[in-house]
Amino acid sequence: MDDDLEPIGTDTAADRRPSAGQDREFIFANLRRNYIANFIHGMLGMTGFRLIHAPTLVPTYLYMLTGSTAIVGLSQALQQAGSIISPMRSASAIEDKPYVLPIARRTGILMRIPLAIIALAGWFMGGWPLAVVTIAALCLFGYFNGAQRVAFQVLMSKVIPLEQRGRLQGYRNLVGGGIAALLSWWAGTALIENNVLGNGYATTFAISFVLTSLGLTVLTLMLREPASTVLRPTTGLRERLRDVPRLLDNRAYRNFLIAQMVAMAGRTAIPFCILYAGTKFEVDGSTLGLLSLAFLGMDTLSNLVWGALGDKFGFRLVFLLALVLWTLGYAQILLAQDRTGFLIAFGLLGAAVSGYMLSAMTLVLEFGATEDIPIRLALSTTVETSIAAIGPLIGGSVAHYIGFPPLLIFSLGALIVASAIVMLGVRDPRFAPAHVNSGG
Repeated sequence: MDDDLEPIGTDTAADRRPSAGQDREFIFANLRRNYIANFIHGMLGMTGFRLIHAPTLVPTYLYMLTGSTAIVGLSQALQQAGSIISPMRSASAIEDKPYVLPIARRTGILMRIPLAIIALAGWFMGGWPLAVVTIAALCLFGYFNGAQRVAFQVLMSKVIPLEQRGRLQGYRNLVGGGIAALLSWWAGTALIENNVLGNGYATTFAISFVLTSLGLTVLTLMLREPASTVLRPTTGLRERLRDVPRLLDNRAYRNFLIAQMVAMAGRTAIPFCILYAGTKFEVDGSTLGLLSLAFLGMDTLSNLVWGALGDKFGFRLVFLLALVLWTLGYAQILLAQDRTGFLIAFGLLGAAVSGYMLSAMTLVLEFGATEDIPIRLALSTTVETSIAAIGPLIGGSVAHYIGFPPLLIFSLGALIVASAIVMLGVRDPRFAPAHVNSGG
């Protein structure tokens, strides 16, 4: 990893752009320390949070508690709804501050509290009260997840050069995702199957809380952040929202936002894939662990490829390839008839979602001025989560009243449309002329 921490030449478009308006001398003087801090934080956070985000454990848990696909859809919708407002609030709080770490630390702590609530509720509550508290905690988790996504991506943009972010995220996702994949398999076969501590799901969520808290502690103690040299004047959230039309003057970014919206419509079927599998064969704790392992395992293995590919050829290509794999994953779900078929499908979905998240979060950093990074991150996150909040509500109703195949076909079609929008309307900002990135 040492070679990856050396400064890269200054003859590329990426190198001519400062990293979020910071002093590159400070960045490279502290790069090794900050690289390690981000790696450990991301690795442990990936391990814990992916157990929550994986489309296996939480949907199955809620379906077990309620027996309703509509309630599963509602829970996923509320989790995403929590993220609609918080990104803009987070961006507004960050833009006029010379240091982001204090805000990121506070947001990170608040994001982890709902995990503890879910675990404690699982141990000490039951029936519908448990379902209600769990869904409320997921909504709270979503709110702070939206804020954290902005804060921590801005923080990374300040301490890690653009041309090295893909590899960093690939390395940390590889290790963290690998641990998460093995942990999910172990949680399914050992904790959930044997109902450890009276509620195997609650025990799994408690482990998530511990791991993510350790990661945040390491980042807080190790990271060295430079003071921002370019700050926005202090404004209220309402005033900052008036700048959104200016950001949309950038045609490539505007089309990228549209593609994100359509791709999120394609995400609608994700939490229902595990429930559809249950209509084909029995999904016990062991099978749940295997399907989680397939999803998170391919998520993990693909990360090095996605990161290296993005660093070399740009993250637009990664975004497109992820959408293609996502489409193939849904097609395989429709064709699958047994556990092997679903294992292949969940592996494709894991690789696709991994590539989508890595490319979407990294690509948005590259459109336009560095001082606008917080608001661009907030806008992209808000657009994504707004659609992602509506999707599960519709998806749960469609699955309940019409069936799973129509839902999968709709989602598959949305991903094809998103791919077409990116191919025809989004130039890779890394390789585009400077005047194209700045607008027009």
